[in-house]
Amino acid sequence: MAPAPRRPLISGNWKMHHNHFEAISLVQKLQYILNDEDHDAVDVSVHPPFTDLRSVQTVIEADDLPIALGAQHCHWEDKGAFTGEVSPAFLAKLNVTYVIAGHSERRELFGETDDMVNRKAKAILAHGMTPILCCGETLEEREAGATDQKVSGQVRAALDGIDAEAVSGLVIAYEPIWAIGTGRTASADDAQAVCATVRSVVAEVAGADAAQSVRIQYGGSVKAANAVELMGQPDIDGALVGGASLVAEDFAGIVRFHQG
Repeated sequence: MAPAPRRPLISGNWKMHHNHFEAISLVQKLQYILNDEDHDAVDVSVHPPFTDLRSVQTVIEADDLPIALGAQHCHWEDKGAFTGEVSPAFLAKLNVTYVIAGHSERRELFGETDDMVNRKAKAILAHGMTPILCCGETLEEREAGATDQKVSGQVRAALDGIDAEAVSGLVIAYEPIWAIGTGRTASADDAQAVCATVRSVVAEVAGADAAQSVRIQYGGSVKAANAVELMGQPDIDGALVGGASLVAEDFAGIVRFHQG
């Protein structure tokens, strides 16, 4: 029996953009543009700043919108003296579905290590949420031919100690650092090659069934113009979208890649 196709997941990472009024407006506009056909074909998540989460949750639940609420980051401890951090337990109480862990900006700007990402992934799972585990290489690493080594190491470290059943439900986002916010995008063939490497590492760590089930996103200057080609690759199951998710029409254009 052929394995079931993996359902695409398009996630909008709003980063440090939009106050809660703007966030409410964006979600409402997005739902106005998208239709049942879109939601039947694609899962959609939005990841606003922490100050917007409760407002966006209220809109999603009050209007019964088929959009998942996501967070951009969390700590691995439930509580404690961690000024400025957010507990995964708090996110779970807001009915957050997906939490990004190890985004390249968190790694590059705030010093997050592979061990931190692994600890966060376990904490997110422990609270019934799904991690979106990020991996990716710098331009220097890419030019040195070290992409597979860097990405494989990050994936192995992130999955360490997580059982195969849990791995099968994860999302892994390949986001080449050199393509984030630069307007540069990996070619569909290059993105597919790295995503295939990610899937092969999952197979080594957690087995073939988990590798077949795990969803792998591509992130890095994704736009409506390149979404169809990227999503057409066999190992790309969605997109982690940054700048293009800040405007409802642009984000909806990516979600609608399924229309060809």
